[in-house]
Amino acid sequence: MGTSRRARPTRLAAKLLQIRQRLDLTQEQMVKHLEGTKTPIYVGHISGFEKGTREPSLLVLLQYAKVAGVSTDVLIDDALDLPDSIPQIQESEGLTKRGARKAKS
Repeated sequence: MGTSRRARPTRLAAKLLQIRQRLDLTQEQMVKHLEGTKTPIYVGHISGFEKGTREPSLLVLLQYAKVAGVSTDVLIDDALDLPDSIPQIQESEGLTKRGARKAKS
């Protein structure tokens, strides 16, 4: 068996950062939108993903793609760019964009 590392997408970290910034989310808010990946995600993970020092699992990449409304191919394939516009995520109970206030019932 060889000891060489497997190839990694070189633009993944930048794309993950762009997604969060285009959605105007803090790292803390991004953690909440990535819940449900069957593994706990913390702010430090988001930071590592965005710096390229930590590689997200396939389930986390799938959740990023769902949040951004793009195919996982767009995240993984260095030849593909994120769309200029990422659809705004739906506000769900307990999750609001930075600076937004939840409406009182």
